[in-house]
Amino acid sequence: MKNATPPSSNTVLLRGLPAVHRLVAASALNEWRSTVSETLITATTQEVLAEIRSEILNAPDIATLPTEAEIVTRIVDHLSRLEQPSLRFAINATGVVLHTGLGRARLSYAAIQAIAEAATNHAVLEIDTETGQRGSRQDHVRGLLCELTGAEEALVLNNCAGAVFLAVSALAAGREVVISRGELVEIGGAFRIPDIIRASGATLVEVGTTNRTRISDYANALTERTALILRCHPSNFAIVGFTEEVPTPDLVALAHKKGIPFVEDQGNGALYPLERWGITGVRGSLVESVAAGCDVVTASGDKLLGATQAGILLGKREPIRQIAKHPLARALRADKLTLAGLEATLRLYRNPNTARYEIPTLIYLTRQEPELRKMAQSLARGLRRVLNSSLFTVTLCNETSQVGGGSLPNESLPTVCVVVSCASDNVTVTSLAKALRNHTPAIFARIKNNTLLLDPRTLEAEEMGMVIGAFEKLQG
Repeated sequence: MKNATPPSSNTVLLRGLPAVHRLVAASALNEWRSTVSETLITATTQEVLAEIRSEILNAPDIATLPTEAEIVTRIVDHLSRLEQPSLRFAINATGVVLHTGLGRARLSYAAIQAIAEAATNHAVLEIDTETGQRGSRQDHVRGLLCELTGAEEALVLNNCAGAVFLAVSALAAGREVVISRGELVEIGGAFRIPDIIRASGATLVEVGTTNRTRISDYANALTERTALILRCHPSNFAIVGFTEEVPTPDLVALAHKKGIPFVEDQGNGALYPLERWGITGVRGSLVESVAAGCDVVTASGDKLLGATQAGILLGKREPIRQIAKHPLARALRADKLTLAGLEATLRLYRNPNTARYEIPTLIYLTRQEPELRKMAQSLARGLRRVLNSSLFTVTLCNETSQVGGGSLPNESLPTVCVVVSCASDNVTVTSLAKALRNHTPAIFARIKNNTLLLDPRTLEAEEMGMVIGAFEKLQG
């Protein structure tokens, strides 16, 4: 009979770990018993012990166990982290105006106040104050959207992908949808336009090529089974070079000649042409799409519009009302907080100059070089004041910001960044960026050429002070 393999030193060491019940009974955990359940304390204790076992098994050079007090301290640290909200305040120093990972559009003060009021009080959401009878939640935004865009009717859902899906489901289920191959886009989370069309019950008919689609391609594809022509503006990529696409008015004319609706997914949600503020890469606006005669226009509320996440549908009265009657409309409807923020934002647009200076998205998009340089110089001075010059160097550089959020893939905005370089091997840019992300509040910056870039385009004045304070704290 062979001798059993003797246990490794690591395995022997693990036998000395204290039992779960003994750790759970530690007096240092007493203050937590009034705020969290015993079940959570026990589960957290088991999680910490599992981490310690893994550390010991994966590091043969560990010769001693952590003390019982040290283990309890780790349990307390885990419980403290569990008490912190995961959806927390972050500072966007990336210069990406509509950063999807950081929540896209930052809301105006007016929108924030409206949401707070709707959240903390009962609200007149779906009730007619004159009759006391059931009303429509769409009434809070329908009139404003029609007033600002010239549309006959409007409908707001919870997101733009849902708006496209519902429009195709209501208008084309069981029939064909004609779309250019160059517009078969994939949006975030691997959601693809072809999949959305098929899920709606419609049949996808591709026309043209990736880079060139002509009016004849659309015309030749139309049959008795065609339900609509769909245009989906590529919002997160650009095709350049040998390209051709059909102007929207021409597609509208073709669709109407054949007696079918034309649906345009405008996507980015720009209410007006932004050229007035120096933003030249926007492909159309809600006003322009409605004026071109589109039967249905879909867009996001939390992109260039600068409001809450929402799916906006505008256009002709009959198709929009047909979409609103679809059974899935209720499943995709917007909640009161979304509507409150959207309504407040739309009210600001009644005066474009007011919107320009009160909606953060528009403020960030239109910041010019002199203001950005002044902000960068101020931030750099503060960082030089608190950072050890033997460990870090702080300089300025001309850079470009991005619009982000799947809105303007070709638009680069000139900016001035603060560059933080690590002058010592003891600190790396990667570790510095990670420490900033784990700071409270979390701070996100860019890494480029082994340096950390802080872009003032997406910063508020008070946030620059927080960034300086975070560097000082992390250095200490």
